[in-house]
Amino acid sequence: ESMDSILSQEGVDLEFIVVNDGSTDNSGKILDEYAQKDNRVRVFHQKNQGLTKALITGCAQVRGKYIARQDAGDISLPRRLISQKKALDKNPEVVFVSCWTEFFGPEWEPLYVVKGTSQVSSSSYILKDEQNGMFTGPTAHPSVMFRKQGYWAVGGYRKEFYYAQDWDLWYRLAEAGKFLIVPEILYRFHLMPG
Repeated sequence: ESMDSILSQEGVDLEFIVVNDGSTDNSGKILDEYAQKDNRVRVFHQKNQGLTKALITGCAQVRGKYIARQDAGDISLPRRLISQKKALDKNPEVVFVSCWTEFFGPEWEPLYVVKGTSQVSSSSYILKDEQNGMFTGPTAHPSVMFRKQGYWAVGGYRKEFYYAQDWDLWYRLAEAGKFLIVPEILYRFHLMPG
């Protein structure tokens, strides 16, 4: 479902870079089969090194103008990539975008929706929200799309951040430009035990 949700995206040309971070099941074989059937899929196998190093591997291979995240097991709705691309194309000062994210439990039971604050439905800086005492930002790490040029300009993901690699990158991207949330549910986050 996860693979198919990207490969069926509407209105965009894409390359789909998949990093197999040392899986011990049939995932590697399944990914290679996808790559044989669809030339948009490029698979990179590595020994297990964790999410951050997998992200570094994947982003280093990007040929396109934009980088969109997707986690294994999650779903991107059909208009996700085109909606986020249009938001970046329309707003040159924006370096990264997110969208509303719907969270689901292990059996795909709906749990809740994260929309962010209304403040970021138009381009803005990541600022402290004085009303709630919270920082505005993406609704989920894999819901983001960012400009490749901006990613490299700020140094990309850093291997030292085994955890919180998302916020480390977002704060540095925020120094390079603005952030925007596309006000639609375009990403489905699948929460699993563990």
